[in-house]
Amino acid sequence: MEILKWQKLASKYLVQEKWATLRVDTCKLQNGAIKDDYYVLEYPNWVNAVALTKENKIILVRQYRFAADIISLEIPGGVIDDGETPEVAIVRELQEETGYSFDSCELIATLYPNPATSTNRTFTYLLKGGIKSHAQHLDEHEILNVEEYTIEEVKQLLKDNKIDQALHVAGLHYGLMRLS
Repeated sequence: MEILKWQKLASKYLVQEKWATLRVDTCKLQNGAIKDDYYVLEYPNWVNAVALTKENKIILVRQYRFAADIISLEIPGGVIDDGETPEVAIVRELQEETGYSFDSCELIATLYPNPATSTNRTFTYLLKGGIKSHAQHLDEHEILNVEEYTIEEVKQLLKDNKIDQALHVAGLHYGLMRLS
């Protein structure tokens, strides 16, 4: 059977905020059924990076994540600002969060965090040749530590399930495949 797109019949916004928008749609499925309460989250697009120093160490950040109530070990990243390209956003995010600048920047994956209920994408980059060039410039709500790990240490962290954020695990796998 051919899979067809649903037809959106109506849409109503329930919440419209800077970081997230919630709407409810009425949709007609390909079999003719009407789904009148399909909830969709509209988030801005995100970027993250597998970032290597000149010494070939992977930069990770450790920070508290309120919704999950965990201290999370992650790859650096953040939200793409209005009018910004993903590549400009990841360079900015790395400079702000880590204080590092890099020789190269390559897009290695574009992923949907949850295409069933969310509209945004995450662009994952591989950056190489990082050097500490300046101090961190964190947002008011950011409190994070910058840590460096060897490639083997990161592989072990993944094997031991020590990285909780699914998009960051996926990004690391894409990055490690490129480095093999």
